[in-house]
Amino acid sequence: MKPLEETLTKPKEVHEILQQLTEEGEKQHKRSNASLSLSAFGAGLEISFSVLLMGAMYTMFNQQLSESGMHLAISICYPLGFLFVIIGKSELFTEHTTVAVLPILAKSASYTSLFRIWGIVLLANLVGLFIFCCILATLAVDMEIIKPEAYDHLASKLISHKWYNIAGSAVLAGWLMGLLGWLKTSATDTISRIFIIILVTFVIGVAGLHHSVVGAVEMLAGTLTSPHIHFTDFLRFMALAVPGNIIGGSIFVAVLKKSHTKEEDFDVQ
Repeated sequence: MKPLEETLTKPKEVHEILQQLTEEGEKQHKRSNASLSLSAFGAGLEISFSVLLMGAMYTMFNQQLSESGMHLAISICYPLGFLFVIIGKSELFTEHTTVAVLPILAKSASYTSLFRIWGIVLLANLVGLFIFCCILATLAVDMEIIKPEAYDHLASKLISHKWYNIAGSAVLAGWLMGLLGWLKTSATDTISRIFIIILVTFVIGVAGLHHSVVGAVEMLAGTLTSPHIHFTDFLRFMALAVPGNIIGGSIFVAVLKKSHTKEEDFDVQ
């Protein structure tokens, strides 16, 4: 057994991270539909706090800051919901694009189970965030916490791109979310995990990449409050962002990380 001090300070080996993530994925495959749904529903609510803070920031400082300054201020708000979800261990769809795939690669779970997890988690995320969007569109506006033009601004920035750019951006966002899962597993303490979450999700925010769940909050809030954002815009966004996130998390993280790990070092019990 390794000494406690070495365990706390020495970075984990690649095969140790892979094994831990695969075991975590196997647990998710064994969870009931009800358990997954409730956790993912909570994640949909919690992740939406990012958009609440982003909208409030835009409302307060849009007239005082330059365009680039406003973008930076909004990006700083982006990690909030991820901290609530990941540290709180709720189920977010973009985490499962990597974690749920690893047991498939290890041949300890089926594709049917994978599609079950993806379907349940994504749907429950969307239900949770839709409820929160109703709060954003009513309570937050009525209390003048957020002006409707803030939602229009956030949604317009997401959808005002060519379809292939949105798809490519979503691949990068999924890739980063997969790396986030990998990096936080390698961390040995909560402070390190918090730093990693903030760093990676800030990159997604400041680069304007298309995250299917946070983006869904922005798009739905815009749909409910802006005459310029339509439900067809939301559907277009989801049709491009979801597959892109899956490709980024599955191929560029799960497959690549698994492929360069020696098989003899990887033995899931």
